[in-house]
Amino acid sequence: MIAFANNLSKKIFKKHDSLEKYLEHAKERCDELKNFAEFKAEDHIYSMETTKEELGLDDELIDSLLEDYVVQIITTLPDFRQIIKKMREDQNSGKSMDFKPLRDLAHKNLGVARNLRIKNAQKILASIMKKDDLDEVERFLEYLEACAILLKPEIAYRTYLS
Repeated sequence: MIAFANNLSKKIFKKHDSLEKYLEHAKERCDELKNFAEFKAEDHIYSMETTKEELGLDDELIDSLLEDYVVQIITTLPDFRQIIKKMREDQNSGKSMDFKPLRDLAHKNLGVARNLRIKNAQKILASIMKKDDLDEVERFLEYLEACAILLKPEIAYRTYLS
């Protein structure tokens, strides 16, 4: 399993020993987004049909692209957390925090989410790009992770185990 500190999935694996419980925990976490005004109910439902119609791609290709997206998010989370760790160290030592690497990484992932029409990820990543509070950024990263897990639970689970 990919090891990194303060990770939602690390907590999930300690608490749950099955994919079903892993998925249930991710759903609960993703559902918390409904508490934010900028997230609408329809943002939480991914429509492969919409993506198919708008992009003119077949189901198999979209499914493959979604798998790649989930792997990308899961494997990028340690990078996000490393950037945040450095920012916290800078903050604690009185240096100014450089948000550019964090925002650049969010922007990179935002492009993929936009291309695949993953609305909740688009809004989460846009929020990460705007936040100046690292605690809020970390919370939104947990939401991003949980929502990616819900798209392709088996792929997310296998990615953590590899």
